[in-house]
Amino acid sequence: MDNTLQLIVGLGNPGSRYEQTRHNAGFWFADLLADRGKARFATESRFQGELARVVLVGEEVRLLKPATFMNLSGQSVGAVARFFKLEPGQILVAHDELDLPPGAARLKLGGGHGGHNGLRDLIRHVGAEFWRLRIGIGHPGHRDDVTDFVLTRAPAEEQTLIDDALRDAADAVEKMLAQGAERAMHQLHSRGVEAKPYRKPKTVG
Repeated sequence: MDNTLQLIVGLGNPGSRYEQTRHNAGFWFADLLADRGKARFATESRFQGELARVVLVGEEVRLLKPATFMNLSGQSVGAVARFFKLEPGQILVAHDELDLPPGAARLKLGGGHGGHNGLRDLIRHVGAEFWRLRIGIGHPGHRDDVTDFVLTRAPAEEQTLIDDALRDAADAVEKMLAQGAERAMHQLHSRGVEAKPYRKPKTVG
């Protein structure tokens, strides 16, 4: 199977209401890559999303931002994968990750959905063996607070850390395209941010 990266997907929710919320970290990453390659997204109704073609380190890849809302992301990605005859290993999906602190980002191939509804739907439509770029946003401390947490903006200090991680992740994806996944993971994972699960301290009283 050819595992050459062909499609990079950023997960998020469409519309200005969600544009700056933590759940849109995947969209931010896709926009960053488009900016680097001076590419523009175009709405593609047949794919239920926005698609762009970009050249990074001499390699052409497609960027996708599903317009289906997070929980139905697989519909859009599945449509693109079927049309271009892509295998899961040719797809990289960038998404927000509660179990990493702001400032951390990690690459991995395959796995479960970890409660992330966007990944859950992707697995349903394309299988589990796609690449994941996990962008740390931290955790509110209790699972009942997760929905509100991901659908609100990060404080400025945390957003700065997330933005730094996005740039490092973009560098790593360019390394992946040029030199392969192993070197990309080494570059990204050797950054100074500790990737242990993050839990916000609970208030007392």
